[in-house]
Amino acid sequence: MISIKNVNYCINGATILRDINLDIPDKSITALIGPNGAGKSTLFSLIARLQPLQQGSIHIDELDVSSSKSNAIAQKLAILSQENNIQSRITVRDLLLFGRYPHNQGRITNTDQQIVDQALQRFELQQLQQRYLSALSGGQRQRALVAMTFCQQTKHVILDEPLNNLDMYHARELMRLLRELTSEQGLSTVMVVHDINMAAAYADHIVALKEGQIVMQGPPDKIITADNIQTIFNLDTEVLSHKGKPLVIHHL
Repeated sequence: MISIKNVNYCINGATILRDINLDIPDKSITALIGPNGAGKSTLFSLIARLQPLQQGSIHIDELDVSSSKSNAIAQKLAILSQENNIQSRITVRDLLLFGRYPHNQGRITNTDQQIVDQALQRFELQQLQQRYLSALSGGQRQRALVAMTFCQQTKHVILDEPLNNLDMYHARELMRLLRELTSEQGLSTVMVVHDINMAAAYADHIVALKEGQIVMQGPPDKIITADNIQTIFNLDTEVLSHKGKPLVIHHL
């Protein structure tokens, strides 16, 4: 379980997160939703230890993110942030092998190669494996980065806007695959999502943030209602039910 207790965070005197208390359940997909500036990506960066905690605590199972060694955390938590420093002159296959580093420390084994082969197949990247990242479209690059994250084979996976740059087909297929992998491997998958209908269709648990606070959380059918969308986003919508899932109509 990822456990977040009494987390507050400020930047230049402005409060970004206020009194965040959250237990993210195991073996499920948790979607973080909310308007721009709600604090979703900041919370992500604190869980991922991309920024230091100012107040409160975050534990990944028994590990305190503030004091545990990086390698120990990397064997329990895989992350995909919106910003990364991975060089473009690396092939897709080598990128996925890079995801195995916490386990092999650069000494690649046959097991590592097999894990990468499986990821290339499941993420539909086999035809791209010898291409450089610089030669990929934005959507292809995004799929490769998500695949690298899953090659790390950790219990917990957190993804900041994994659907960035993906067309409708690949966004849907990626969410279906994340759903399958979470269920098959018993993962705790956490993602920051702007597409509310993707969150409603595939998440088990939704956490809504607004102005740096958690305003509600629960299963999609309890959170995705017209009244709640108005509260979270200040937006008038119609919420229908399609195949047992809430569907937000907000385009018209």
